[in-house]
Amino acid sequence: MSSRFSRCLSIFALVGAPSLLGCAAAAEQSSSPSAVTSTPAPTANATASAAPKVVSEKTLAGAPACAAASANESCKDMKPPSAAATASAAPAPSTPTPTPTAKPPQNGLARGTGDASDSELLAGDRAYENDDLVAAKTHYEKAQKLAPKDPAPLVGAVRVALADSGVPTDFAAAPKNPQITALVKKIDAALKLDQNYAPAYVERGRLLLILGNAPEALAALDRATHLAPDDAETQSALGVALLATGKGAEALTRLRRASELDPDSPDRLTNLGTAYLIEGDVQEAVRAFSRASELSPNDARVHGDLGTAYLALNQPAKALPELDRAVQLAPDHATYVSNLAYAYFLAGKLDDAIATATKASALDPKLGSAWINLGTALAKKGDLAGAERAYQRALSLDPSDPRAKANLEELNEMKRAKSGGARAAGTRKSESK
Repeated sequence: MSSRFSRCLSIFALVGAPSLLGCAAAAEQSSSPSAVTSTPAPTANATASAAPKVVSEKTLAGAPACAAASANESCKDMKPPSAAATASAAPAPSTPTPTPTAKPPQNGLARGTGDASDSELLAGDRAYENDDLVAAKTHYEKAQKLAPKDPAPLVGAVRVALADSGVPTDFAAAPKNPQITALVKKIDAALKLDQNYAPAYVERGRLLLILGNAPEALAALDRATHLAPDDAETQSALGVALLATGKGAEALTRLRRASELDPDSPDRLTNLGTAYLIEGDVQEAVRAFSRASELSPNDARVHGDLGTAYLALNQPAKALPELDRAVQLAPDHATYVSNLAYAYFLAGKLDDAIATATKASALDPKLGSAWINLGTALAKKGDLAGAERAYQRALSLDPSDPRAKANLEELNEMKRAKSGGARAAGTRKSESK
């Protein structure tokens, strides 16, 4: 599964693309553009050429003539070997091949020193990455007992507590929340142990963003990037924070850097693609999402993001398979289902669009885009009354939603035009009598 460290980057609901205009795909949810160019899958020929080559048994240049003798022949220009030589020529006992050790979790807190405390940190990092929060908490607590002056176990404990809290991690999702406020104090205690510990500043920034304190959050994350400029997680965390606070151009710089430092991370690429999409560079978004889908072919979020980017390009034929795959992988995810409905609408498959949008609105009755997509498909089908009900439902969920307002106004124009046409037809019929 994907690293929980990277998943922390969805702090601003960056688990999908922003809402599209009009019938709009729903919103939910990290190098230069060339660094995320989609790498095509190897062809059969490419695979074959990459296979290890068999070395021919030619005599090495400069070797004695007898060097080419076969294994079953004795060398005719050599004296019989002495017993000592025979003994020395005997093959040495083979040493067992060391078992490869598992790589430590990326962006973990363990430093690789191998001491007892660090071993507990590593175990905590692995448990945290695998969503085993109980085990992670136990290991971080053991590490703290072994090294009470090390800030790393405290940071690990805060990560676990945040993941286990159930508090939404969107920007300003929990102002004045006592749990988050208490976690900030624990991070401050870690920084008292080491005021130059970058991971503590990263976590402090995330927590402050949840509280809605953008200035202090950005200051903490900026401090982290100065302390650890070559750490992908630090760069990405700041990039996501900048994106959430409306600083798109600065965010792209950080997210590109994060992707350069960690080029094979689907989560880095997905965040980068989302930033491109928000900034209006849809082609680059597609490139980033495409590369992410190659790296993580069974990640619903990646397929959902790529499909949504294709919708932004008005390419339903490319969007449909991606969104369909996202729904297959996460059938109860209302946003993916709603976006699939919009793709059906763009492809002219109105019955499929209506059925899929209806399903999305049932999965999440509070998802405004599902109701908008349903209304638009119904209007196109000619069911103006049903469309109006759907738009009104969307507007009741968010009275400020410009999409719902615009679609209702357009619907009213359609109804007036239809009514006017009916009156005109009635008049012509009366005149003909």
